[in-house]
Amino acid sequence: MKITLLATLLLAVFAAPAMAQTAAPTDAAAVPASPFTGNVSLASEYIYRGIAQTNRKPAIQGGFDYTHSSGLYVGVWASNISWLSDVPGNSSSIEIDAYGGFKNTFGGGDFNYDVGVLTYNYPGSYVAGFTKADTQEVYGALGWKWLSVKYSYVFSKNIFGWVGTNGEKTRGSDYLELNANYDLGEGWGLLGHVGHQKIKHLSDASYTDYRVGVTKDIGFGVIGLSYWDTDAKGDVGQPYHNTHNKDLGKGVALLSFSKTF
Repeated sequence: MKITLLATLLLAVFAAPAMAQTAAPTDAAAVPASPFTGNVSLASEYIYRGIAQTNRKPAIQGGFDYTHSSGLYVGVWASNISWLSDVPGNSSSIEIDAYGGFKNTFGGGDFNYDVGVLTYNYPGSYVAGFTKADTQEVYGALGWKWLSVKYSYVFSKNIFGWVGTNGEKTRGSDYLELNANYDLGEGWGLLGHVGHQKIKHLSDASYTDYRVGVTKDIGFGVIGLSYWDTDAKGDVGQPYHNTHNKDLGKGVALLSFSKTF
């Protein structure tokens, strides 16, 4: 992508509007909000950091979160995947993420921060010699109104099963992203995102991803449509080319429906 597109993306912003809720009782202040929330979504495919995770097939995803009034939170989230099971001999076809951290606001509520740890788990069997994809990261984010920047750092031995050019561990790989969220009103929102994934000791697998999109709250859920693209190397023999002869980093439109409860 050219620099002009980056500028456009930073101007394109998105607000994932709050889900429709049932009418509150007259004395709403007497009914504290539940610290537990759940979410479920259906998507035309699972895209993560610009890379296809389900081989251009649909995904069903969901999770649960607990957030304490102090700002402490924990959660779990899962999705079907195929990028591991597409490799002959591997059986892993699900991703289960567990995370926890602390988030809060400051500066009169215009600013916010979020720090935590996230573990990606891929249960299943792997062919002999295949590096297991389980990955652990720490992250920190700082936001102002509709704009935020986030940094994630891998502290596990490897990131998503990648090893270096000469077999080195890929601990120390990182991801830096800028996200802009803007509420257009009446349930509409716009999305803008740019991120860079660095794979330590394996420069061919490092890349930048971009995303723009729109959402609409339809009362019982949110419909989203976005376009995601990368400069990842996905030609034959390159890091993001899979066993089904597909470029997993190629630009694609993503359609989704999500519900929070």
